[in-house]
Amino acid sequence: MQSTGGAAAEHELNHGSLFDEAYFEQAVIEHLSAMGYERLYGPNIERTDSSYHDALLPGVLEDCVRRINPSAHPAALTEALRKVTDIEGVDLLSRNIRFMDYLQSGVEVSYFDGEKTTSDNIRIIDFDHPENNVFNVVNQWTYVEYEEKRPDVIVFVNGMPLVVFELKSPSRENADASDAYLQLRNYMKAIPTLFNYNAFCVMTDMSDTRVGTITASEDRFMQWKTADGDYSKIAGKVAVRWTTLLDGMFPKERLLDILRNFICFSKSEDGTAKILAAYHQYFGVHKAVESTMHAMHGDGKAGVFWHTQGSGKSLSMVFYVHLLASQVNSPTIVVTTDRTDLDGQLYGQFAKCADFLRQAPQQAESRENLIELLNNRQTNGIVFTTMQKFSESDEPLSERRNIVVMADEAHRSQYGLEVKLHADGTHSVGDALKVRQALPNASYIGFTGTPIETQDKSTREIFGDYVDVYDMTQSVEDGATRPVFYESRVVSLKLDENVLRELDEEYEHIADDVNEQAISRSKRDLATMDSVLGAPETIDSLCRDIVDHYEENRADELTGKALVVAYSRPIAMRMYEKFLELRPQWEDKVHVVMTSSNQDPEEWHKVIGNKARKLELAKEFKDDGSPFKIAIVVDMWLTGFDVPSLSTMYAYKPMRGHNLMQAIARVNRVYKGKEGGLIVDYIGIAGALKRAMHDYTKRDRERYGDMNVADTAYPLFLDKLSACRDFLHGLDYRDRICTHSAEQMADAIADGADYLLDSKREKNRKDFIKCAKEMAQAFGLCRSMVSDELKLEEAYIDVLRTQMLKVLNANPGNPRMSLKEINRRIADIMEQGVHNEGVIDLFEDRTVEVSLFDESFLAEVAQMKQKNLAAELLRKLIADQVRAYRRKSVVLADKFSEMLQKSVNAYLNGMLTNAEVIQQLLDMAKEIMAARQEGKTLGLDDEELAFYDALTKPQAIKDFYENDELVAITRELTDTLRKNRTIDWQKKEDARARMRFAIKRLLKRHKYPPDEVPEAIETVMQQCELWVDHGEGN
Repeated sequence: MQSTGGAAAEHELNHGSLFDEAYFEQAVIEHLSAMGYERLYGPNIERTDSSYHDALLPGVLEDCVRRINPSAHPAALTEALRKVTDIEGVDLLSRNIRFMDYLQSGVEVSYFDGEKTTSDNIRIIDFDHPENNVFNVVNQWTYVEYEEKRPDVIVFVNGMPLVVFELKSPSRENADASDAYLQLRNYMKAIPTLFNYNAFCVMTDMSDTRVGTITASEDRFMQWKTADGDYSKIAGKVAVRWTTLLDGMFPKERLLDILRNFICFSKSEDGTAKILAAYHQYFGVHKAVESTMHAMHGDGKAGVFWHTQGSGKSLSMVFYVHLLASQVNSPTIVVTTDRTDLDGQLYGQFAKCADFLRQAPQQAESRENLIELLNNRQTNGIVFTTMQKFSESDEPLSERRNIVVMADEAHRSQYGLEVKLHADGTHSVGDALKVRQALPNASYIGFTGTPIETQDKSTREIFGDYVDVYDMTQSVEDGATRPVFYESRVVSLKLDENVLRELDEEYEHIADDVNEQAISRSKRDLATMDSVLGAPETIDSLCRDIVDHYEENRADELTGKALVVAYSRPIAMRMYEKFLELRPQWEDKVHVVMTSSNQDPEEWHKVIGNKARKLELAKEFKDDGSPFKIAIVVDMWLTGFDVPSLSTMYAYKPMRGHNLMQAIARVNRVYKGKEGGLIVDYIGIAGALKRAMHDYTKRDRERYGDMNVADTAYPLFLDKLSACRDFLHGLDYRDRICTHSAEQMADAIADGADYLLDSKREKNRKDFIKCAKEMAQAFGLCRSMVSDELKLEEAYIDVLRTQMLKVLNANPGNPRMSLKEINRRIADIMEQGVHNEGVIDLFEDRTVEVSLFDESFLAEVAQMKQKNLAAELLRKLIADQVRAYRRKSVVLADKFSEMLQKSVNAYLNGMLTNAEVIQQLLDMAKEIMAARQEGKTLGLDDEELAFYDALTKPQAIKDFYENDELVAITRELTDTLRKNRTIDWQKKEDARARMRFAIKRLLKRHKYPPDEVPEAIETVMQQCELWVDHGEGN
């Protein structure tokens, strides 16, 4: 927005839309003014000079720095001001990092006091006394650098532009928060110096208000949904108003708290990200710190911090440590994990934020090293260690009280308190009890991404109850994570259900029992399962299905990354070998990532590699552009390994409880364009998912918990099946589908599709598709309870649903559509329903792409007895071709669009029978083919033909020119455009104007158009404009 502010705003209020940007701008300013911010109007502020190069409010910072640092030497103040006004750094990010350090920690200066050189720390904000700072809200602040810009609203603190607001009109349909994001990015390029001082940005169109940092992508700009930390208002669906973010972030004390304690930089080899805590992290961390302070003077139980996986738990732990250090006098933090890999993601996250934490985390290499790290200091320190370090002795490690133990993933299986007696008279002490004995006076807080089990008394005994809960439902609603969808393909492998049940039960025992001897014994018993699940024919079926599913459905999803979770290491290797046998070209695409052993066969070592190789593979897999797309894992990468673009997991390993929920959360991370993650299940984890959901919040269970509950899914399945039957009332299909003949089944499916495509049922189609989908989802959960007869009917209805989706929703702009996916889906469902191995093809054995330019296909459609299906296929194909023409040819797009609309309207109004409309559509398809052939006859390509059609649209034109001359004009016209293709015509209006002039001059040279047909030039110019917007290379 570039309005001039006050007077103009008043003018717009009186003469324009009441709810335009100027109105909204004033509303934001008034709201902040009511919170104590002094409002200033940019054009009225006296600047340093007329160049508008001053990013800071003139004179304000100088006064504030003197007031905040009353005892500082004048030379120290001068040096601090010099550093702040002229921030060093090679780019915007590096300068912003330096400024945020000045803001949060003060400016370190060296100066000469008249006698010697000394140093001091000069604060530029008084965090302890908010009233000692100056808060301004300014609109229309002009700043000139590479360009002249005027951001809508800026919040200045002590004269520094810390927050930039970009507003979009609430009343304009074509302007929204996304436009605001693009404007902010534009500002950062055009006036980067202003953003040296930026803490965060706000973008809003009133209906959608979000906040983010200078490094945040658009999908990482988040809403701030509560002003007071009361999540119940959000859970109750109370609307989030634009004022909520202002009320939640901009009270003066709150803003200063966020600036000091909840903005950090995460630095790594891959780059630096500026992190602003989300609202759930801000309020959750405050609750956790408050609870910890009570615990340090009480029973040592600081509570359990449960924020669902993927919602930023690791960063919440960083913010917690930082805030705790400012509230408690220099505590020592001990971070315990059950993992043996100390180079895990949590340690890595702390290391990346070492500057913010003011200390680097340390790793305890041994119990002795842990004692040394604790006893060689009385304060400070962040020590990472594993639970195993506590089990090596009963002697206390330290008796200090200012130690806080942060347990990552606090669950019974890792932190059991109980003492267990064994048959041989020996006993073992639970890990958590050992921690208590080792650090008897410490306080304990658990951080977890999954809930503590209801029957898990031991975890509560050491940590206490929940201190904050941010559940799966809220995380998905907030966009902090994506939903995870579940697709069962268990039945396609035809594994014995008894075997799967035994496997599930055995894993249940293993997970519950922390006795290592019992676990080893159970694992030996499970070795027999390895032979069942690893049988050659099973591995062959499994890998073929995964390859087909991946190639057809997931290879082009985002970056095509997928995890395959194998039951065991031998099975992982067999799957790897089978994948390469089926797809030799996948050598760079698929790799095995798992632990190795000295007993491994020699050929395994080449595949698995050493530790450095695994680290290299991890780096490659996180690289979206890497050819490494499919990782086969067993235990590695299932916790603490984040690849945001990963959207698919193929599960061939039983998992349960928090281990299962952590594993599936690998696909719930946020990534641009990612609607959700998909778990493709080959082993039957539905029951385990249900059990794992038991301890989630009520709304999580309601939203996600019933996805695998046969008791609730079965009646839902019957209800949806009954509703689908109602949609198909009058179609005699139930006897016809009881066949093992693929041809007869295909005939029944085609008739069903034809029935649904009758124009009389158009209004009900979407409802049928929705109902059939819900039926299919319920069926996937209660399959074992459904009779064979109903399984077959479900399969049939689900194929009809798939047919409707394919026929009605082919990709826009693509004149061809593939039946290959339909055929595969039919085959899959037939296998699941009646174990029929044949591939059902609606068009005999063809799996080729269907195209309007395929004469044999058009002839086949003409002979179809399913006339509604034939009409819909033709209509869709022609509509797709018309869409394609809209990007290429003005003349053909207009011509065929009008013809198609006439035919469809006549058909829907009952003026044409389906046979008549099919004939009209076939005639139209032939005309489209003829138009294509005309270009070949004239020796013109598609692009040139579009210009030829534009030149000759009025038929009278051909009376004035020879055809050869028209072809020559066409070629010269297209050549002129192609030669000037590098000019950015799409964005620059003056360049477009020059293009129009050049074309008109060229046509005039050929005396086009003739005086008798002056309107002909309009079509040619329209075609030129179309080419500019959509031509090849643009």
